[in-house]
Amino acid sequence: MSVFAQTSASPVPKTKDVKRMATFYAAILVVMAVAQLFSFDDFLKLVTDFGFPGGVRAGYFLASFLVTVEVFAIPFLLRMSLSPAFRWVSMVCGWLVALIWAKITIWLVIKEGIVDNVGFLGTSVPVMPGVWAVFISIALGILAAWASWGMWPGRRK
Repeated sequence: MSVFAQTSASPVPKTKDVKRMATFYAAILVVMAVAQLFSFDDFLKLVTDFGFPGGVRAGYFLASFLVTVEVFAIPFLLRMSLSPAFRWVSMVCGWLVALIWAKITIWLVIKEGIVDNVGFLGTSVPVMPGVWAVFISIALGILAAWASWGMWPGRRK
């Protein structure tokens, strides 16, 4: 018995499309995380300007947590050799990215006119909020579900 976690190969994707969609979702997350980290100080201010309950501390936590789950979702999507536990964590992080962005975009649509940047690409590239941003979040959720379905880390029958 070893104290350290043992890595295992990722499950074989169910279809070739799953492999492509997971890689596409990983590429989107990489671009988002790099753009958000490039101007992270301004990204923190942007998220606090959204006006979430909890004030500045909640905004800072949300921004930091969002970038962290974007980065942690990438190993599962790229089918890296991981321990079984971290494969599950990475898959759930992919779901959390879509859920957090859905919460943010729906909040910005409800609170119309609070800010003029959603923050998908940090503050480097301003992206206007609106109903279309909610659809982008839904698309991220579809990509996460598709990747999870095709590369489910549990046992298959």
